[in-house]
Amino acid sequence: MNHLSAFDYVVFLMYFIAVSAYGYWVYQSKKKKRTDTKDYFLAEGSLTWWAIGASIIASNISAEHFIGMSGSGFAMGLAIASYEWMAAATLIIVAVFFLPIYIKNKIYTMPQFLSNRYNNMVSTLMAVFWLLVYVFVNLTSIFFLGAIAIETITGIPFNICIIFLAIFSAIITLGGMKVIGYTDVIQVFVLVAGGLITCYMALKLVSEKLDAPSVLASLPLLRSEASDHFHMIFSKGDKFYNELPGIAVLVGGLWINNLNYWGCNQYIVQRALGADIKTGRSGLIFAAFLKLLIPVIVVIPGIAAYVLYQRGYFQSEMLDAAGTVKPDHAYPVLMNLLPAGIKGLAFAALTAAIVASLAGKCNSIATIFTLDIYKKFIKPEASETRLVSVGRWSVVVGSLIAIVIAPALRSFDQVYQFIQEYVGFISPGVFAIFLLGFFWKKTTSRAALTAALLTIPLSTLFKFLPTLTNGAITAIPFLNRMSWVFMIILVVMIMVTLTDPKSKDNPQGLEIDRSMFKVTPAFTIASVIICGILAALYTVFW
Repeated sequence: MNHLSAFDYVVFLMYFIAVSAYGYWVYQSKKKKRTDTKDYFLAEGSLTWWAIGASIIASNISAEHFIGMSGSGFAMGLAIASYEWMAAATLIIVAVFFLPIYIKNKIYTMPQFLSNRYNNMVSTLMAVFWLLVYVFVNLTSIFFLGAIAIETITGIPFNICIIFLAIFSAIITLGGMKVIGYTDVIQVFVLVAGGLITCYMALKLVSEKLDAPSVLASLPLLRSEASDHFHMIFSKGDKFYNELPGIAVLVGGLWINNLNYWGCNQYIVQRALGADIKTGRSGLIFAAFLKLLIPVIVVIPGIAAYVLYQRGYFQSEMLDAAGTVKPDHAYPVLMNLLPAGIKGLAFAALTAAIVASLAGKCNSIATIFTLDIYKKFIKPEASETRLVSVGRWSVVVGSLIAIVIAPALRSFDQVYQFIQEYVGFISPGVFAIFLLGFFWKKTTSRAALTAALLTIPLSTLFKFLPTLTNGAITAIPFLNRMSWVFMIILVVMIMVTLTDPKSKDNPQGLEIDRSMFKVTPAFTIASVIICGILAALYTVFW
């Protein structure tokens, strides 16, 4: 039953009109007589803490979560939630140590940080890296997964779904960061509400099909029916050890992945860069609490679909045209079983996640291209109006490229893992450059340039470097590869710096003092609560 009822379309249309109308109202009410780049790209000083937190999550949560992470929940279970739960702890670190450095030093883009701290060569090289990853990995995967989901639910052809997503996201993106930030509040509310309802209905279906006495009784039933899907740490020899290699999710490569993503990533940090430190920190801690909810919304439905599949349900729906089980079908299959109206709300939630994430990434592509490429090298004398116009056109071009490439992702089994692995090719080098740039004033531009040039070749080398696991030759798990590459690059940067005469008198250290890292009692209490919840979760589901 791949279609929406008339009532579902009414619910979705109400959502579409509400978001578009609110976005237009925000644009008109907060519009300046003369829109400049800081106002357009950063919404400088106009986003509240709840808008910042909601916008961070809306930009982060997309089809790769609803579809990809739910598919990973179907395939490997609750362990995939480590990306979300460890992200909550990561956001605390970013709020305490990274954000004050950016705000104190008036940093608005990540390439600008690299230019101020190192030089234009490092900045430009990394700007090109980021643009390539944002367009060819992030934007492409969101368009692909989003279109697949909508096609599965509605029966509308894949290509038309992509065009619809591009137009809807353009309505939000072209209004600038203020429109994105405030419309994201609605988007987050819709995606959380719709996601929770889908989770409830999935558990209700389990209770009905497996004769559980109540919906709440479905949770322990899921654990008994799929005990291998309810632990967080894989040991060597497990089928999915390469994706989540044991203790590395707590003390290894996942930290590098998360700290780079949440602390050195334009389309995440950008939401807080236009605020003061207190407001920005409050927004990040609010986002951390929201991250704790995400596995409930997306992973549990995936596990429910797995249990039902094992009991003989969805036997044809979970297969592709070649007859292969496709884990990424799990969430759309469950949505198709929802009653009229509720299905429309769940569809709106999925669309909200896709569109908000597309808008956030498009805005960051526009920001980096306009301020760090166009203004620096193509037309330095360009007016503010011209720069805003270039930013809007870069959104259109980036989206068109991603739309053309998106169908090629059909060959991947779990697209969420594809995203994590290939973004991880540059993460170790980027994080090493930022980490030493933050906290070691001696670090030189030569060291940063060396790291930037080494990160992809080293990551590629380790990808094809075999290792021996339980007597069998296998590839090194990509999170472990990230750890090795990060440590090697860190050592190389230190050696290059110590042998560089410029390290003795490096004038490009950032303005940092201990007072920047002091936090309020409220922030401390919130952080302790989050860490306590994480400790309890890992203790129960180890």
